[in-house]
Amino acid sequence: MYKPKLDKDIRCPLEYGLDVFGGKWNSRIICVLAAKETLRYSELRSELTNITDAVLGASLKALMKNGMINRRSYDEVPPRVEYSLTEKGLSVVPILQSICQWSGAYHKEGMENTMQHCQKCDYNGSGR
Repeated sequence: MYKPKLDKDIRCPLEYGLDVFGGKWNSRIICVLAAKETLRYSELRSELTNITDAVLGASLKALMKNGMINRRSYDEVPPRVEYSLTEKGLSVVPILQSICQWSGAYHKEGMENTMQHCQKCDYNGSGR
């Protein structure tokens, strides 16, 4: 797994928030778990298109380390693992929904590459 050479230099609450739920995959994982509540790894993987197993695994570990998601293992054969949002993870959902609404309102119309909503996005396109 990739490890940065330098420790993160987080100097304000905004930087902390962007580090925890920012990036392409962390926010999507949070949104999918918010819509579905609890998912197994394979179900989560199928909800997120174009993500590799390595990136999904690393993202899940980072989100667990930051207290955003729970991982529950069952003592079964074959092994079963489920992921869900913690209270801290649930508290981020309204922020991500607001960012989605803002992006929809201010994304330039007619751009060559149009933005597609995530499969479980509840953004209605009204912009506000």
